[in-house]
Amino acid sequence: MVIKKEHASQPSTAAAVAVDDSERRVFDRYDVEWAVDCVASDTFLYASITNISEMGIFVRTTEPLRLNTKLRLSFAPPGAEPFKLEGVVAWVNCVRENGDNPNPGMGIKFIDLKLEERERLVEVIRTIAYLRELPLYD
Repeated sequence: MVIKKEHASQPSTAAAVAVDDSERRVFDRYDVEWAVDCVASDTFLYASITNISEMGIFVRTTEPLRLNTKLRLSFAPPGAEPFKLEGVVAWVNCVRENGDNPNPGMGIKFIDLKLEERERLVEVIRTIAYLRELPLYD
């Protein structure tokens, strides 16, 4: 759900950025399904995080913000204290008219992380990784 204070034009398909995969995948990503509130200067976006790494998140949305938009992120991993972090739109995966894009949204890079925020984020990521590696017993 997007709530806009004033009209902000949405990025076109041409605004989607093809970032070098090696640059985007420096940190391991983990699939999650968490609610996130994204607040930019003129937009409130209520969406879902579909994956997270130590340096950023992917926000699934059919109405991504423009590249380089700075925003405030609020999300709460299960069993952890909520995070309130700053981020910037690093890349966009726009909805395509022909429907060949099953994963629209935007990659958000965390910025201005304080040491304690970074350490807590790393701990949450490590917990996710650890729990996913546990063997399943019947």
